[in-house]
Amino acid sequence: MNRREFLRTLGHAACVTALTGASAPERNALRPNIVLILADDMGFGDLACQNPESKIPTPNLDRLAQEGIRFTDAHSPSAVCSPTRYGILTGCYCWRSPLKSSVLWSWDQPLIAKDTLTLPSMLKERGYATACVGKWHLGWEWPTRDGSCVNDSVPIGGWKPEVRDTFGAKVDFSRAIGGGPTTRGFDYYFGDDVPNFPPYVFIENDRTLGIPSVEKPKEMFGSAGPMLEGWDLEAVMPALTQKAVDFIKAAPDTPRFGRPSGTPFFLYFPLTAPHCPIAPTKEFLGQSQAGRYGDFVCEVDWTVGQVMKALEETGQTDNTLIIFTSDNGSPGRDGTDMGGKPNSVLKYGHHSSYIYRGIKADIWDGGHREPFIARWPGHIPPASVSDELVCLVDLMATCAAIVDYRLPREAAVDSFDILPALTNAELDAPIREAVVHHSIDGMFAIRQGKWKLVLGKGSGGWSGKGDESDPPGQLYDMEQDVAEQKNLYGEHPEIVERLQALLDTYRTTGRNRP
Repeated sequence: MNRREFLRTLGHAACVTALTGASAPERNALRPNIVLILADDMGFGDLACQNPESKIPTPNLDRLAQEGIRFTDAHSPSAVCSPTRYGILTGCYCWRSPLKSSVLWSWDQPLIAKDTLTLPSMLKERGYATACVGKWHLGWEWPTRDGSCVNDSVPIGGWKPEVRDTFGAKVDFSRAIGGGPTTRGFDYYFGDDVPNFPPYVFIENDRTLGIPSVEKPKEMFGSAGPMLEGWDLEAVMPALTQKAVDFIKAAPDTPRFGRPSGTPFFLYFPLTAPHCPIAPTKEFLGQSQAGRYGDFVCEVDWTVGQVMKALEETGQTDNTLIIFTSDNGSPGRDGTDMGGKPNSVLKYGHHSSYIYRGIKADIWDGGHREPFIARWPGHIPPASVSDELVCLVDLMATCAAIVDYRLPREAAVDSFDILPALTNAELDAPIREAVVHHSIDGMFAIRQGKWKLVLGKGSGGWSGKGDESDPPGQLYDMEQDVAEQKNLYGEHPEIVERLQALLDTYRTTGRNRP
């Protein structure tokens, strides 16, 4: 056993011994609640504690970092949202699924296969009550009057507004919706699926809360489709926040939430902000110096504060692991008409990507280097900072280690246990051999140590396609050139060959985790 394995074993030993030798109620008492807050389109540089030049105050997130650990080299598995959500909940890179690029669009079928072991289903096996509150964006089986589905006419992830914008007329909202969160491991769900996609209505478990019977006004932000009369985009974040707080504060045996007395809980809280529609409520307007986008980030910070407050008021802070991160980088929109052009927030002097190149959708680090903060009193030393290279697909193996769950060989194939890094243990070697990055266009990159190889020209996303005269790939020294400005592709062919071979191995063997 090497030193890293010894430290990992030492870090787990007391917890595992106590769990395996305890009765079921005692085991539940020893396991922490787990709260995972996933912001939508929030950049590394949006947090004041990470960007000295940030124009956005984030006191609650700053406090969370002071009471826990902040990672400086954490990455989403994709530079866009649906693939990242897939990776978090399955422990697998999404490019192994049918979605090879882009995201799910309106009315798409479920992306996670029915027989997949998911993060919530794994935790349920260990006695957890599981809830998802917020943006699902992983597809549903929408009940239609003629038995059709949108993917009869357009492939999953394919963009055909002429098909998707009219499909909602076929959906029978009086019937249960299949394939959603409660079929993929969650006991309870409340959310609006995707805030800029129809149907514009809240969904609880597998039913819409009301019948969306009117067409969304053309002047309202979002794709065309059915809407619940009186739908208010600004009311979405407050409603989701209240529901998450209600779940945390719920008395044991509350039938609505499915939380038996004495059981720990897992709350997956994927926010709809600061993604478009950029719709901060009036109380947050003007709280930042970065326009409506910055104000919406302030609302995200408030939401995190409400979750922390609910844990404190119910005496659950010490026995709760809370993690805050984001699904991809920020596009840096200024909030004009609830949207704005990419990078338009720069006019305020605010850089959502901080010092990193690129934005949401890009293969460069601005597309996928994320804020990642965790707090677990008594386990994570306060005010810790880690530069360990980690990926959000690692959450599944890490939670498996926390609850002493042995992952099957075919499950979570790209997930690594980062608990030693999370608890700020001293490591003598990296936990991960490498991390694979993926852009909206399906461009690959691989990062190992200081080297990052991009398999293609340009950003692979929204920032540009590159020039014909550019080399066929990009190689960056991330220690000397974290802003990815000097392409060394032609200077180190041996490194290019080695990293290419490693990525090919991950793709052909069907796994990253040994």
